[in-house]
Amino acid sequence: MEAIALAEIRDTPLSVDEVLTAVAHPRAGGTAFFVGTVRDHDRGRGVTALSYSAHPTAGQRMREVMEKVVADAGEGALHRVAALHRVGDLAVGDLAVVVAAAASHREEAFAACRRLVDDIKAEVPIWKHQTFTGGDSEWVGAC
Repeated sequence: MEAIALAEIRDTPLSVDEVLTAVAHPRAGGTAFFVGTVRDHDRGRGVTALSYSAHPTAGQRMREVMEKVVADAGEGALHRVAALHRVGDLAVGDLAVVVAAAASHREEAFAACRRLVDDIKAEVPIWKHQTFTGGDSEWVGAC
């Protein structure tokens, strides 16, 4: 799909500038972004380490999710969308996911960006392993 400018799972640091450049389009009047960062806590517990793992099909699944969001928005509603997700060991403050949607108007851009984030989280096989200050750990998103 031409509207999908970038859809990748990476083990290297993510760039907001790269995503902004990827979704730039002369017809876009609004661009909405979501940047997910690693935080130092989860449900009241301190997080000391975090690692993301992805199934080998995660990149293709991300693209399929993005194709559906673009298709459901209607022909020409979204000019460009982009998503990057990081895997591997991350530190507090690192970018874990960057998603953007560019449309003629802000309402469509905001709606698409929100749906992209929600659908990627729900449907793409990426799992988070976090270690807490007490030494215990848990997997999030794993079956």
